[in-house]
Amino acid sequence: MLKRRHILPFLVIITLALCARFLPGARTIDDSFITYRYARNILAGEGFVYNPGERVQGTTTPLFTLLMVMLGALRGGTTADFPAIALAVNALADTATALLLWQIGKRLKHPYAGITAGLLWAIAPFSVTFAIGGLETSLYMLLLTATVYAHISDKHTRAAWLAALSLLTRPDALLLLALLAFDRAASIWKDNQQKTDDRRPAAGLILAELLAFGLPTAAWFGFATLYFGSPIPHSVAAKTLAYRLPDNAGLIRLMQHYATPFLGHLTFGIPWIAIGLIFFPFLFYVGARAALKENPRLWPWALYPWLYFAVFAIANPLIFRWYLTPPLPVYFLFILIGMEKLVRGTGNSDSARGRLPRWKQILLPMLMLLPLISSLRGWQLQPDHGPQRPAPEMAWFQLELLYRQAADWLNDEIQTRGEESIPTLAAGDVGVLGFYTPTRILDTVGLNSPVSLQYYPLDETYYAISYAVPPDLIIEQQPDYVILLEIYGRKGLFADPRFDNNYVLLHKIPTDIYGSDGMLIYAKRP
Repeated sequence: MLKRRHILPFLVIITLALCARFLPGARTIDDSFITYRYARNILAGEGFVYNPGERVQGTTTPLFTLLMVMLGALRGGTTADFPAIALAVNALADTATALLLWQIGKRLKHPYAGITAGLLWAIAPFSVTFAIGGLETSLYMLLLTATVYAHISDKHTRAAWLAALSLLTRPDALLLLALLAFDRAASIWKDNQQKTDDRRPAAGLILAELLAFGLPTAAWFGFATLYFGSPIPHSVAAKTLAYRLPDNAGLIRLMQHYATPFLGHLTFGIPWIAIGLIFFPFLFYVGARAALKENPRLWPWALYPWLYFAVFAIANPLIFRWYLTPPLPVYFLFILIGMEKLVRGTGNSDSARGRLPRWKQILLPMLMLLPLISSLRGWQLQPDHGPQRPAPEMAWFQLELLYRQAADWLNDEIQTRGEESIPTLAAGDVGVLGFYTPTRILDTVGLNSPVSLQYYPLDETYYAISYAVPPDLIIEQQPDYVILLEIYGRKGLFADPRFDNNYVLLHKIPTDIYGSDGMLIYAKRP
């Protein structure tokens, strides 16, 4: 039960987290619509498929997909408003994560840091953007944070169950779960070395943990193997092959991210990144030492941001914005604990034990406000597109709006032509187009279309940016329609005379996104 002095921060965190998500409203990201199309097809009786009749696991978040199915069944079935459902789920999930961060801070005897971390998660653009963007990120962050909280609370069966759910929400959860599993195994081994029986964990409890983790994961992986042919999402291989990046692109992007957790570069400019590269890892180190002194079993969480950094820097995938969010809860909290620790001082002073002198009681809350104020710089009072309500600047979905415009135009074209069979539409970004058109999708990246992968790797001369459509894919597969940003085909597809011979430009939507000369809608010649 909440103590009276905790009621106010509890209410403030909840109110701020919910308002920060419902006020901007849904600004749904293209990838989210891929999940929604899977959910809608399940509700329509087509099965767990993106294109009816094609069993391809093109989503990396089966748990979130099934959650959309269950909630969608209650809210209209195939006509359910999935963006609104996802927004509600994500708002509640982020609120719970913010409260958990506060509670972890209290448990570590750094209440100022805990409250501030909760407030930060409530308003941080990297948290809000993907909640209103309809992705599974918010649920994923809640499950990871709750797993850690259960782990340090010695609720090991609960931790195992939450770990299984987090792995079924995103496969990269394995990075944190492997560390937690190692710590749990080491703890069991250590207890078994004790001579007294009362220190040894009961075999039944260990079995319960194994079942709590093993049953959900085995059920899904078994189903995925039988249904799709592999438990590994097809989209993982597709992203590895389709995109072309400089060798150090991932490393540079991650360094920038870890140097600007509170978006200080928006206030102090690019030079702040160089300062942040030293300043924030140092504060994290100070905070991690203080946290581990209170609870040594937090070491997996303390190591997780750096393991995450190393794995993604080495793998060097195209780092989408939502890939940058998972390390932030612990990164926020330990940096703030580091700040609080430095203000409180060390040793046996009253400050170190928690009884702060008057001047520190004033200074510490003021310092904790700085990350909050800095993070608010990432918000816009009046965005230049979408609903004219405050929203994070990075909650940019102009491209999705253009794809919706293209989908509406294509729907009118299909209706005018009176096509009897279901046409095939080829596209590089398939979320909005797949959800809002009655077409079979040829996913040129290959997330949902295995046939596309045989055309990669593509010669580097075809790339104007990090992605290009293989000309042979379109020429050989002969989709009825092609909708692409011009830059995706500038050096390859649109320069290929075979494409001109087989396709005619129907419509061009003006845009310079990614340096494109419009969004182009082509149809196959009769």
